[in-house]
Amino acid sequence: MKYAAITDRLAHLGGAKWEVHARAKAMQAAGQPIIQLTIGEPDVATPPALIAEAKRAMDAGRLGYSNGRGEPALLAALAARYSKRTGRAISPEQIACLPGTQTALYAVLLTLTGPGDEVLVGDPLYATYEGLIASTGAVAVPVPLRAEAGFRMQAADVAARITPRSRMLFLNTPHNPTGAILTAADLAALGDLAKAHDLWILSDEVYEELVFEGGTFASPLDNADLADRVVVTASISKSHAAPGFRSGWCVGPQEFSARLLPVAETMLFGNQPFIADMTAMAVSAPSEVAGGMAARFARRAALIYDKLHGVNGLAVHKPDAGMFTVVNINATGLSGECFAQSLLAEQGVAVMPGESFGAALSGWIRISLTQDDALVAEACARIARHAALKQGIAA
Repeated sequence: MKYAAITDRLAHLGGAKWEVHARAKAMQAAGQPIIQLTIGEPDVATPPALIAEAKRAMDAGRLGYSNGRGEPALLAALAARYSKRTGRAISPEQIACLPGTQTALYAVLLTLTGPGDEVLVGDPLYATYEGLIASTGAVAVPVPLRAEAGFRMQAADVAARITPRSRMLFLNTPHNPTGAILTAADLAALGDLAKAHDLWILSDEVYEELVFEGGTFASPLDNADLADRVVVTASISKSHAAPGFRSGWCVGPQEFSARLLPVAETMLFGNQPFIADMTAMAVSAPSEVAGGMAARFARRAALIYDKLHGVNGLAVHKPDAGMFTVVNINATGLSGECFAQSLLAEQGVAVMPGESFGAALSGWIRISLTQDDALVAEACARIARHAALKQGIAA
């Protein structure tokens, strides 16, 4: 039988990247004690006020069909939020609400790219980005994010990879997996390139509210000179500890949003009104849980750095935001995949292999910061021991 070309393009870009996580979950289900440090699940429950608002909306009958763009109250709340952030008027007509950031990114890429187009994207990159880009028939062009540059995308590295087929610059700030934050100066330089080569800028900003103390978030959307070419996406999954509600959005120029609308209608024709009401409450004020999460994640990142950096040849990158830190394990002579698989089998610690996030993280692992401090400390002891064993270093 014949299948659509999209199935070939995505054949190796799906769940296989999460094989270590799936294996660890199966081991846990079988009763094995595993320290799970793979995915970015918030370490706190969804705020009770948001749950109560969702229940209130359901009790009020907010269970019918919505529309392709989003519920009016949520669109108004998001318009107010982004108008305040950017300092210029953002209208509801510039926004579309979709189930989570992943769906929003998919809809945006379908709207702006197609077969033969090139999407410039940082490497390392979040594990689903390659599939999102490939799904449209476009080609991902990796731009190396170098450790010596703090994993921040450099304009010169982008410029060296622009061709006549370049259509989009795909950013992620704060960055998953490295926790790097693009500065206003970084974004200005990247914006100049986008203007010079008529590129769209897509910015995934789902970790905006998880910036550590001392860090500063910046967005290309906040630069009025780039307003006609920037689209940003976000959701309440991380900032409001509500990943299961699948509530996200995108913001961009009004013409873009008009062209995206039939794409969104073809995909989903609206999300759930009761979740929209809850999301409107969430985005109308600063998150009550994001600050605490950011403080805990920063503390755990510092703990990992103190316990692993320079130990048995390991090198830890300090994140500035988000839910993860990355560790260079090249001294062991193993790939990130081999190290992660053997660490799980021999030490009962589950981390993500760096290769799941692109070639630039070959020989690295990603560690989630979402378990409590004691578990993170114990995991560090096991990781250090594992690195020593693989190098034949006496404990």
